[in-house]
Amino acid sequence: MDDIIKTMRISTAGLKVQGTRLRVISENLANANSLPQEKGENPYRRKVVTFKNVLDRSLGMKTVSVGNVMPDRSDFGKRHDPSHPAADDDGYVLTPNVNSLIEMSDMREAQRSYEANLSVIKMSKSMLSQTLDLLK
Repeated sequence: MDDIIKTMRISTAGLKVQGTRLRVISENLANANSLPQEKGENPYRRKVVTFKNVLDRSLGMKTVSVGNVMPDRSDFGKRHDPSHPAADDDGYVLTPNVNSLIEMSDMREAQRSYEANLSVIKMSKSMLSQTLDLLK
């Protein structure tokens, strides 16, 4: 029974990091078309989540956790729009470094990982319940 509880705790750690990843991806998508409002300002900068392994002493093994939520340092895009208030002297406006196709792909991967961890928790819960029923 102890192993079932450990399994549930490991999967719960996975749920937490994938939930954070989904939140950050959602924020990126929500700001994919945000433009600066004044000349010299930068647009929204994409964020990325890093993971790290953490030793869980009570489990006696490593679990996953969120390392950092960091800005993506890739270059901003440019769009020619001389009438925009944030346009530079050549008429270009910086655009966010968010690629919606990549974000949607990352979101699908995070969603699948989240669902896999949730399935493990459900299965573990069912096994735990069946074990308790046998002990009655």
